Amino acid sequence: MRQGVEIDYTEAAKWYRKAAEQGDAVSQFFFGICYVRGDGVKEDCVEVVKWYRKAAEQDLVVAQYNLGFCYYNGDCVAQDKAEAVKWFRKAAENGKFAAMEILSEAKEKELPISEEEAQKWAEKVEEQRK
Repeated sequence: MRQGVEIDYTEAAKWYRKAAEQGDAVSQFFFGICYVRGDGVKEDCVEVVKWYRKAAEQDLVVAQYNLGFCYYNGDCVAQDKAEAVKWFRKAAENGKFAAMEILSEAKEKELPISEEEAQKWAEKVEEQRK
Protein backbone atom coordinates (compact mmCIF):
# COMPACT_ATOMS: atom_id res chain seq x y z
CA MET A 1 0.00 0.00 0.00
CA ARG A 2 1.26 3.46 -0.88
CA GLN A 3 -0.15 6.69 0.42
CA GLY A 4 -3.25 4.92 1.75
CA VAL A 5 -4.22 3.31 -1.56
CA GLU A 6 -3.68 -0.27 -2.66
CA ILE A 7 -1.53 -0.57 -5.78
CA ASP A 8 -3.77 -1.43 -8.72
CA TYR A 9 -1.86 -1.50 -12.01
CA THR A 10 -4.98 -2.21 -14.05
CA GLU A 11 -6.71 0.86 -12.65
CA ALA A 12 -3.59 2.96 -13.17
CA ALA A 13 -3.30 1.81 -16.79
CA LYS A 14 -6.96 2.68 -17.32
CA TRP A 15 -6.40 6.26 -16.18
CA TYR A 16 -3.13 6.64 -18.08
CA ARG A 17 -4.98 5.48 -21.21
CA LYS A 18 -7.76 8.02 -20.72
CA ALA A 19 -5.31 10.88 -20.32
CA ALA A 20 -3.02 9.58 -23.09
CA GLU A 21 -5.88 9.38 -25.55
CA GLN A 22 -6.66 13.02 -24.75
CA GLY A 23 -3.13 13.95 -25.78
CA ASP A 24 -1.34 14.32 -22.44
CA ALA A 25 2.32 13.63 -23.25
CA VAL A 26 3.34 12.55 -19.74
CA SER A 27 0.46 10.07 -19.60
CA GLN A 28 1.37 8.81 -23.07
CA PHE A 29 4.89 8.13 -21.87
CA PHE A 30 3.77 6.37 -18.69
CA PHE A 31 1.18 4.38 -20.61
CA GLY A 32 4.06 3.20 -22.80
CA ILE A 33 5.91 2.21 -19.62
CA CYS A 34 2.87 0.16 -18.59
CA TYR A 35 3.29 -1.82 -21.82
CA VAL A 36 7.03 -2.26 -21.22
CA ARG A 37 6.46 -3.76 -17.78
CA GLY A 38 3.08 -5.37 -18.29
CA ASP A 39 1.64 -3.21 -15.52
CA GLY A 40 -2.13 -3.44 -15.86
CA VAL A 41 -1.88 -4.38 -19.53
CA LYS A 42 -0.29 -7.19 -21.48
CA GLU A 43 3.32 -6.45 -22.49
CA ASP A 44 3.20 -5.18 -26.07
CA CYS A 45 6.14 -3.76 -28.01
CA VAL A 46 3.96 -2.17 -30.66
CA GLU A 47 2.11 -0.20 -28.00
CA VAL A 48 5.35 0.79 -26.26
CA VAL A 49 6.68 2.46 -29.39
CA LYS A 50 3.31 3.93 -30.31
CA TRP A 51 2.94 5.74 -26.98
CA TYR A 52 6.60 6.73 -26.67
CA ARG A 53 6.41 8.24 -30.16
CA LYS A 54 3.25 10.22 -29.37
CA ALA A 55 4.91 11.68 -26.29
CA ALA A 56 8.24 12.24 -28.06
CA GLU A 57 6.53 14.12 -30.88
CA GLN A 58 5.18 16.50 -28.23
CA ASP A 59 8.77 17.17 -27.08
CA LEU A 60 8.66 15.11 -23.91
CA VAL A 61 12.39 14.69 -23.45
CA VAL A 62 12.35 11.38 -21.57
CA ALA A 63 10.17 9.87 -24.30
CA GLN A 64 12.56 11.11 -26.98
CA TYR A 65 15.46 9.56 -25.10
CA ASN A 66 13.70 6.23 -24.51
CA LEU A 67 12.55 6.06 -28.13
CA GLY A 68 16.15 6.67 -29.18
CA PHE A 69 17.18 3.66 -27.10
CA CYS A 70 14.46 1.53 -28.65
CA TYR A 71 15.95 2.22 -32.07
CA TYR A 72 19.56 1.99 -30.89
CA ASN A 73 19.09 -1.43 -29.28
CA GLY A 74 16.40 -2.76 -31.57
CA ASP A 75 13.95 -2.99 -28.66
CA CYS A 76 10.38 -3.28 -29.97
CA VAL A 77 11.49 -1.98 -33.40
CA ALA A 78 14.05 -2.94 -36.00
CA GLN A 79 17.44 -1.57 -35.00
CA ASP A 80 17.99 1.72 -36.81
CA LYS A 81 20.87 3.84 -35.60
CA ALA A 82 19.95 6.76 -37.87
CA GLU A 83 16.49 6.87 -36.26
CA ALA A 84 18.14 6.52 -32.85
CA VAL A 85 20.31 9.56 -33.61
CA LYS A 86 17.21 11.52 -34.64
CA TRP A 87 15.60 10.95 -31.24
CA PHE A 88 18.80 11.28 -29.19
CA ARG A 89 19.49 14.57 -30.99
CA LYS A 90 16.01 15.90 -30.17
CA ALA A 91 16.44 14.90 -26.53
CA ALA A 92 19.90 16.48 -26.41
CA GLU A 93 18.63 19.68 -28.01
CA ASN A 94 15.95 19.74 -25.33
CA GLY A 95 18.61 19.52 -22.62
CA LYS A 96 18.86 15.77 -21.86
CA PHE A 97 22.43 15.38 -20.65
CA ALA A 98 22.53 11.60 -21.14
CA ALA A 99 21.55 12.05 -24.79
CA MET A 100 24.37 14.58 -25.21
CA GLU A 101 26.79 12.01 -23.78
CA ILE A 102 25.61 9.32 -26.19
CA LEU A 103 26.01 11.63 -29.18
CA SER A 104 29.45 12.69 -27.97
CA GLU A 105 30.44 8.99 -28.03
CA ALA A 106 29.16 8.48 -31.57
CA LYS A 107 32.28 6.74 -32.86
CA GLU A 108 32.36 4.17 -30.04
CA LYS A 109 28.60 3.61 -30.33
CA GLU A 110 28.78 3.42 -34.14
CA LEU A 111 26.26 6.21 -34.58
CA PRO A 112 25.95 7.80 -38.01
CA ILE A 113 26.90 11.41 -37.23
CA SER A 114 29.87 13.48 -38.26
CA GLU A 115 32.95 13.82 -36.11
CA GLU A 116 32.22 17.54 -35.97
CA GLU A 117 28.77 16.98 -34.52
CA ALA A 118 30.11 14.44 -32.01
CA GLN A 119 32.72 16.99 -30.97
CA LYS A 120 30.05 19.66 -30.55
CA TRP A 121 28.16 17.36 -28.17
CA ALA A 122 31.37 16.48 -26.33
CA GLU A 123 31.95 20.20 -25.73
CA LYS A 124 28.39 20.61 -24.42
CA VAL A 125 28.94 17.65 -22.08
CA GLU A 126 32.07 19.26 -20.71
CA GLU A 127 30.28 22.60 -20.26
CA GLN A 128 27.51 20.86 -18.32
CA ARG A 129 29.99 19.11 -16.05
CA LYS A 130 31.58 22.38 -14.95
